[in-house]
Amino acid sequence: MGKKNVLNKIKNGLIVSCQARVGWPMYGANIMGALSKAAEKGGAVGIRATAPENIEAIRKVTTLPIMGIHKQWFDESEVYITPTYESAKSIIEAGASIVALDGTQRRRPGGETLESIIKKINSDHPNILVMADCATFEDGQIAEELGADIVSTTLCGYTEETKNVKEVDYVLIHKLSSACNIPIIAEGHIHTKDHARKAIESGAFAVVVGTAITRPEIITKWFVDELKLLAEK
Repeated sequence: MGKKNVLNKIKNGLIVSCQARVGWPMYGANIMGALSKAAEKGGAVGIRATAPENIEAIRKVTTLPIMGIHKQWFDESEVYITPTYESAKSIIEAGASIVALDGTQRRRPGGETLESIIKKINSDHPNILVMADCATFEDGQIAEELGADIVSTTLCGYTEETKNVKEVDYVLIHKLSSACNIPIIAEGHIHTKDHARKAIESGAFAVVVGTAITRPEIITKWFVDELKLLAEK
């Protein structure tokens, strides 16, 4: 599937993030495959997933575009979303249509840079879209200049500079979509239908939702906490 076809498939749609770490109730490649199939039946246009084994399991049950990442943690770096070229290569080989990388300018393991990783992916895998998971407007501008095909707002609220952001940053989405010539995908803190709609209205090309769909333990707690508040009145 070429880059243009993938973009056409996800435009204005919902991408469901199906992820679980070791120790989480929904952890397991088979579970990620089942969640992805359920998301497809509900009308999702794509799946975001981490790690080769999960992407392989998801690819077996759906033909939807997969936005792949590989979360890896290193003592020498704060970057953990597809931090190296090898981590990107592993998820491409597993079946990802889009590779998402940390799109900040923070130091990466082994002296690699965002620029060097994007260039090598574009050279070795020209049909794979590269998405930069950004935290700020400046991150997005730089990522586009370095050759990213897509910019997302994934890391807004999850870096030292943006740690006080606790809600969907519609202003950031609008600024990026107005200034960049590549698609802007909204991700982060999107928990309701209204959030998703407003993100598209703010200029997002598509939206990614994870927790509100694929984290039943957290969704359950939202309801429980609301009922507790009612009981305390």
